Amino acid sequence: MKPRLDYAAEAPEVRAILLDLWKKVSALGLDEQLLRLVYLRASQINGCAFCIDMHAKDMRAAGESEQRVYMMSAWRESPLYDETEKAALAWTEAVTRLENREVADEVYDLARAHFQPADLAKLTLAIVEINCWNRFNVAFRTTPGGYKPVARAKAG
Repeated sequence: MKPRLDYAAEAPEVRAILLDLWKKVSALGLDEQLLRLVYLRASQINGCAFCIDMHAKDMRAAGESEQRVYMMSAWRESPLYDETEKAALAWTEAVTRLENREVADEVYDLARAHFQPADLAKLTLAIVEINCWNRFNVAFRTTPGGYKPVARAKAG
């Protein structure tokens, strides 16, 4: 697929805002491994090839097993994710998809069983953040494949 627009080059202030939000979310104290799972799952749901490539590489660079990276789309059926991770992934899917313009009570109740109110708010912001990146990259067809995990660390 041919890229449409390099939004980062054409409007660097937009990318700066997105990076600032990412930095602020990263500083909220949520578990980094959990955030990487959430970022990859939301990116899969949204079909964001650039972000799927990025987050899979980030996960492997952080020591995540290949199996956990590959099994992400079938997390419900996999014993590789603990109950807190599964609650976060269910919350991620519900907040990303907003089926019938709502998040089901059972998904909320599951998330609340694993996250304190402040942490659930922070997790929700992280989900909103990755969805924002996904929408830019999908809309403008950002080319995947060139991301290097070290480059992201240096950008922060």
